[in-house]
Amino acid sequence: MDWKLELVVVPVSDVDRAKAFYLDQTGFRLDVDHSAGEDFRVVQLTPPGSACSIALMRKPDAAGSVSGLHLVVPDIDAAWAELVERGAKPSEVFHFAAGGVQTSGPDPERRDYGSFLSLRDPDGNEWLIQEVGRAGAVAA
Repeated sequence: MDWKLELVVVPVSDVDRAKAFYLDQTGFRLDVDHSAGEDFRVVQLTPPGSACSIALMRKPDAAGSVSGLHLVVPDIDAAWAELVERGAKPSEVFHFAAGGVQTSGPDPERRDYGSFLSLRDPDGNEWLIQEVGRAGAVAA
């Protein structure tokens, strides 16, 4: 039996503002923007290359409460540059040194799962982007 994660709900205070952020500043693809009356709207977006999507849900009391959403990219430096070019404000690239100390720059050995950056949407929902599958990467 295959179990596949299909959708993650991301609570936001303003669906249109969040939709614009994910489309324009992260390059997510719009899958669905459907309304059924004033109180129901589904906006579903998918990160480039991903099989899992997000659904933006207007829920002001929970907006910004999601953290730990992970995306993987083959080149963390290119991902950082693309986000900056799109007007997003990602953190600097970092890795965890001995003892788990967060340190500036990519993992010195460029090991899979060793280099990161973080990004917050307009409500503060936090994403962690990690480098996996870089050509010549050392397995972690």
